[in-house]
Amino acid sequence: MALLYFSFIFVLFLFSLKLFFPTRKFRNLPPGPFSYPIVGNLLQLQQPFHRTFTQLSQKYGKVFSLWFGPRLVVVASSQSVVQECFTKNDIVLANRPHFLLGKHISYNNSTILHSCYGEHWRHLRRILSLEVVSTNRLNASYDIRRDELMKLMQKLAHVSRNDFCKVDLNT
Repeated sequence: MALLYFSFIFVLFLFSLKLFFPTRKFRNLPPGPFSYPIVGNLLQLQQPFHRTFTQLSQKYGKVFSLWFGPRLVVVASSQSVVQECFTKNDIVLANRPHFLLGKHISYNNSTILHSCYGEHWRHLRRILSLEVVSTNRLNASYDIRRDELMKLMQKLAHVSRNDFCKVDLNT
């Protein structure tokens, strides 16, 4: 009983901290629903997600903010807003978030998938386009890719013969 009482007081304390001491770092965010401590807005999202996002955009506007746990997510739900984001603010939005996995697996976020936009990323992209996916390299690996594709198609055909099921594409 004491543990339940302590848990209730602790959760109440977290809510009061959130209400009375909002973080100043995120003061200029777009509007969005109230977020809970630790989980953010994850409990408010219901499937199908596209309908939930449509309802949120009708309530908060074309641009709104959500918290997925400790991560801030800004949702642009209009084609004109997305086009403006990618034409006027493309450099700002080109960076990728830094995750703990990227630090340990991707050599401190230094691979092309995890590095931020800048000189290092442009250098990696140049190497990738000239050495890995150039026309000569793709032509040289054509037979290998064709054989692997045939293996994949045979495996998919075999699996679909054993466990065939209908998929409703209307939802």
